[in-house]
Amino acid sequence: MAQIFHIKGEGGMAQIFHIKGERRMAKVFNINGACSPRRHYMVDITQRLKAIKKMIDNGDYFTINRARQYGKTTILRALAEYLEKDYMVLSIDFQRMSAEDFENETAFVHGMIREISRKIQRMQHVPREIKQELSKFKEQSSAKMAELFDCFGEWCFQSDRPVVFIVDEVDTATNNQVFIDFLAQLRAAYLERDVMPAFQSVILAGVYDIRSIKRKIGEEREYRENSPWNIAAEFGVDMNFSAEEIAGMLMEYEKDRHTGMEVGQMSDLLWHYTSGYPYLVSWLCRYMDEQSLENKELQKKNAWTKEGFLLAVKRLVEDNNPLFASLKNKLDAYPELDGLISRLLFQGKKIAYNADDTAVLDAEMFGLVKVRDSAVYIANIIFETRLYHRYLLE
Repeated sequence: MAQIFHIKGEGGMAQIFHIKGERRMAKVFNINGACSPRRHYMVDITQRLKAIKKMIDNGDYFTINRARQYGKTTILRALAEYLEKDYMVLSIDFQRMSAEDFENETAFVHGMIREISRKIQRMQHVPREIKQELSKFKEQSSAKMAELFDCFGEWCFQSDRPVVFIVDEVDTATNNQVFIDFLAQLRAAYLERDVMPAFQSVILAGVYDIRSIKRKIGEEREYRENSPWNIAAEFGVDMNFSAEEIAGMLMEYEKDRHTGMEVGQMSDLLWHYTSGYPYLVSWLCRYMDEQSLENKELQKKNAWTKEGFLLAVKRLVEDNNPLFASLKNKLDAYPELDGLISRLLFQGKKIAYNADDTAVLDAEMFGLVKVRDSAVYIANIIFETRLYHRYLLE
């Protein structure tokens, strides 16, 4: 029988389990950064990992572009571990590179080498010759990206397993010409891979769909659609949680906490209000969990009831969290997007999906809307309520 002790910390209440003399921290619902199955309650993402691996097995180069707080980094970290038996995975994060690293080609190569070197120190089976070649770039006063990709090709040739290259937070670099050149090198390697060694797969993750990135032409600041990433395969894996997946997560939680909740009812409520948006599901679960521990606004037995859920929804809609701040910034920065959302909320007219409508594409990319039966709708009830509040204040 486990003994459970409650402790108070900066993130709220938590629990410590004592099981047969062993002391361990209980899992929590996470809303800050990537999730770990050892520390956090999570939905089972095995089917997503299988679907992504199938794309990798096929040799696809692709982008995982989803809105903020959608679990991209969690998926990438789990994917790297999932692939390690069959592939060598090189995974870097552009957030670790500074603005100076994108100023010119040499700075970019040096920044890449710094991040790659940091990673391969912990990787097994990287050929010694490759480590030496990569190290030489640090000493070059004029490093060339083409030479870096020659080194990548040699690495792929010498590796005992196919190499998968993952880059997270590519949005950090999308306004820089050097990033366009980086994409061009990836594209060239992809097109020549039947005759020259290259990465088995390349995955770029971020909010923006860089397949439609605009390229600067000359000094006139004219732009045209001419993305080097037009070789990317379509990423069709659904990142939203289903009601069944939410139920599985709650069953694990209930096994630990014994709240007496009706798991089926609660998972349906969570899905109905959030449409499975990962951050929103986790926020609501975290709030109800904290209420069940702190006994502030509800008795413990009521925290995971419909009454407790609706209180959590109210608190979420009122919360100033990073996701809502990001959505507000997007609406302020894109007037056409702001107009589209206003029409959806107040005119009551059905808006047909149009793949050439930039406002619709942006709204979908930023997670504000969903497309169903060729029509555009606000993504979920939580967003709809929060956005109503925004426009009524104007």
